Amino acid sequence: MKPYNPIPLDFNYLSHDEMLSRSQQFLEHMIKRRTVRSYSTQTIPEVVITNAIKAAGSAPSGANMQPWHFVVVKDRQTRAKIRKSAEEEEREFYTHRASQEWLDALAPLGTNADKPFLESASFLIAIFLKKFSYSEGSIRLKNYYTTESVGIACGLLISALHYAGVATLTHTPSPMRFLNGILDRPKEERPYLLLVAGLPSPDATVPNISRHELSEIMTCL
Repeated sequence: MKPYNPIPLDFNYLSHDEMLSRSQQFLEHMIKRRTVRSYSTQTIPEVVITNAIKAAGSAPSGANMQPWHFVVVKDRQTRAKIRKSAEEEEREFYTHRASQEWLDALAPLGTNADKPFLESASFLIAIFLKKFSYSEGSIRLKNYYTTESVGIACGLLISALHYAGVATLTHTPSPMRFLNGILDRPKEERPYLLLVAGLPSPDATVPNISRHELSEIMTCL
C-alpha cells in the first residue's frame, strides 16, 4: 500500500451560534424524514442521485478501504426482474421464515410481500459490501470493518437524498444474492441494501409512529 502523505486539514470553524443554528436546522429537517412506500411517476434529475452517492462515498471506512459499490438501476426490465425475485423471497419470509413475534412487530406498519415501489419509484440503488479490494497489481486485499463502514455510507446516502428532497425506502429481502446475477456483480460482493428513491405520490400516507424520547436513546456521563 502506498503511504498517505499528510496534507493540511480543510475545516470550517464555526462560532457557537452558527453551530447551534446549523444543528437545529439539520434536526428539524431530518426528523421529517419518513420511509415512503407509494411513489409518483414524476422523475428526478439523475445528478441528484450521483451527488448523494458521492456524499456517501465520503464516509469513513476501516483502513480507508471504502468497501462499497453502488449500482443505480433505472432500466424497467431490470427492475421488473428485481421485483419478481424480491417478492419471491418476501413471500417465503412472510409465510415460512419469519417468527410470529416478528410478524406481530411488522403488523402495525402494514407491510407485506408485495413491493410495487421497486418499479414505480424513479431509481433503485443497490448497495454492495466488498469483503476484498484489489491493488493496482491485482493483489487481493482484505477490507476491514466492512459492515460498519457500509452502514455509515448508507446513512449518509439516505441523509443526502432527504436533504435534496428525495424520499427513500430501505429494502432488505433475505437472501439478496439474486442481485449479484441480475446486476452482474462479482460473487465476492455481498448485497447489503436496496434503496428506493423518488418522489412520493400525491396520496402517499405513512404510519402514525413516534420516535423514542432523547432520554431513552442517550446517556450523558
